[in-house]
Amino acid sequence: MEALSLSSAKFALNSFNLHPHYFRLFSLSSSPILQGLKSTPFISSIPPNRTSFTNIKCCKSFTAKSSSELRKLRQLRVNDDEKLRALRELFSKPGVGIDAYIIPSQDAHQSEFIAECYMRRVYISGFTGSAGTAVVTKDKAALWTDGRYFLQAEKQLSSDWILMRAGNVGVPSMSEWLNDVLTPGSRVGIDPFLFSIDAAEELREDISKNNHELVLLSETNLVDEIWKNSRPKPPCKPVRLHDLKYAGVDVSWKLSWLRSQLQNDGCSAIVITKLDEIAWLLNLRGSDIPNSPVMYAYLIVETDRCNLFIDGSKITSEVMEYLQNAGVELKPYDFILKAVESLAVGGARLLIDSATVNAAIVNSFKLAAKIHDKKGHKSKSYNSSNGSFEGATVVYKSSPISIAKALKNCAEIEGMRNSHLRDAAALAQFWSWLETELYNGVTLTEVEVADRLLEFRSKQDGFVDTSFDTISGSGPNGAIVHYKPEPDNCSVVDPKKLFLLDSGAQYVDGTTDITRTVHFGEPTAREKECFTRVLQGHIALDQAIFPDNTPGFVLDAFARSSLWKIGLDYRHGTGHGVGAALNVHEGPQSISFRFGNMTPLQKGMIVSNEPGYYEDHAFGIRIENLLCVKEIATPNRFGGVEFLGFEKLTFFPIQSKMIELSLLSAAEVDWLNDYHEQVWQKVSALLDGSPRQWLWENTRPLVKQ
Repeated sequence: MEALSLSSAKFALNSFNLHPHYFRLFSLSSSPILQGLKSTPFISSIPPNRTSFTNIKCCKSFTAKSSSELRKLRQLRVNDDEKLRALRELFSKPGVGIDAYIIPSQDAHQSEFIAECYMRRVYISGFTGSAGTAVVTKDKAALWTDGRYFLQAEKQLSSDWILMRAGNVGVPSMSEWLNDVLTPGSRVGIDPFLFSIDAAEELREDISKNNHELVLLSETNLVDEIWKNSRPKPPCKPVRLHDLKYAGVDVSWKLSWLRSQLQNDGCSAIVITKLDEIAWLLNLRGSDIPNSPVMYAYLIVETDRCNLFIDGSKITSEVMEYLQNAGVELKPYDFILKAVESLAVGGARLLIDSATVNAAIVNSFKLAAKIHDKKGHKSKSYNSSNGSFEGATVVYKSSPISIAKALKNCAEIEGMRNSHLRDAAALAQFWSWLETELYNGVTLTEVEVADRLLEFRSKQDGFVDTSFDTISGSGPNGAIVHYKPEPDNCSVVDPKKLFLLDSGAQYVDGTTDITRTVHFGEPTAREKECFTRVLQGHIALDQAIFPDNTPGFVLDAFARSSLWKIGLDYRHGTGHGVGAALNVHEGPQSISFRFGNMTPLQKGMIVSNEPGYYEDHAFGIRIENLLCVKEIATPNRFGGVEFLGFEKLTFFPIQSKMIELSLLSAAEVDWLNDYHEQVWQKVSALLDGSPRQWLWENTRPLVKQ
């Protein structure tokens, strides 16, 4: 699964070759929560230590949904034309006055995965794919999505919709299409909670080329008005503490550190909207979103106070006492705009990450400051950088929490190590079961296989949820990089074809993500060669040694070189950042051919190593482990620079029968044999019976003739 570092502003979806799991670029948003949140209604326009396994208990209060439980999403498809008609009627409503409305897949926090109540784009279009943006004008409706979902969208969209196959030659971007179909000077409406300020500004600039006006409809979300009572309720499961033995650093230290960062940047406050940043900073976890152990909340940290905006029903007495001791005060989730306005009136210098904080928050701060100043109450704040006083100001800068969260401490790394070993035990039990079933002629679908894997994982201590929807692809389906089997639209696992399984789990102490590709019969020479070259790339990246501060894109070619030698390649990045008992896709680091990400790899960062190869309509291959960046003791240190390399976190066999030994060097064979020896030594003690025997058989050394 490769992480994504693109802004949600990229509505044209021109980079859909992102990668395995990460490309759930767009999400959805706003519900009764957000309706209440919009407390100041207005419409504004923008003119043109090692932990013993026995100490970890399974989180029984958290349950992961199996694929079959997701069928109800399809019920959202009914009466699409009536929904469009009702939506268009709102265009001329007093205080609205728009000619087009954009419905993204975002929630108000730019989350990759979102709660069901925020799936507005799914509701209005009937299209249930994870990535896409809908645009409705007075007489047209169009939906942009990527190549993963073209066939699905064709089936799910009614004749009222135009399918925009983003990335295909000749397909316009959303802004280009709006500029083409709307009369010059039209008004395009958005819910500013669902767009980062960067995204809103980019959209404004793009449509201004035809003199269109971007209208921020802050009073209500138009889809909410027609969804009404049939809309799912907002999640309200309890928040839990993330134990200090897993977090490594307590909340008081983290808040003190953040305040020092604010002082260094000449700021007096920061608004934090990213849910994993809030969870990390406060050492809290939740279950509001599938696959991600986070809770819906906002956080404002000032030099002398800290306010958490959250539905109070989620806060247990234990968590309440914890927050009070940390000096964190609770506020209702929908008070966020009022709080931001108060900061403006008080003359705050507010640090805003423009790529993540939504436009509604920024707009409210600026408007409140402007109104306050017009009334003659000139707001004043102290600027520590130059010792002067000045009015309320927005300071646009990347969130300091992003990089701090990416640099895992010793406790977090140890938790990742431990959770990966338990995960490997569950995988051994699963693969032993699967091979036995297929050998006995049992017919299993891709969904049934994914659901059974969930059963094995859920029995492990500390299991919370899956970390993403399992990619279970047999034969040609494995060639679909972002494939997700559905109960009524999946294949039977064919023992005569390659099978690709990309999966992961959330545990109380860590997050896993692993891909293995196997054959249950006899692979062809072509399949073996492609698999071996992918393996060579995996080994090359695993063994890479590089200077400190090297950006991840510099290493991407290591994983592709063997494929390039015979004219093969893959269209996704090679690695993404991973959270520690947090989001499976985490920035800002990545290993990708997209060289725009200049974030250097640093000690403590965790990344995936997942090269692949995909032959359309035939098979797909991917081999994925997680790695932790560590210091390497090199005999020389040119220029006094520290050199870095990787520590393996994932320990699970790579199928030997898929390897063409003649292609491997002696050093590569040694790497594989050493890796399998480590797998046996680390995982076998957690197994018994047939799974242990399976592990033994699949970790035997290879001998190059």
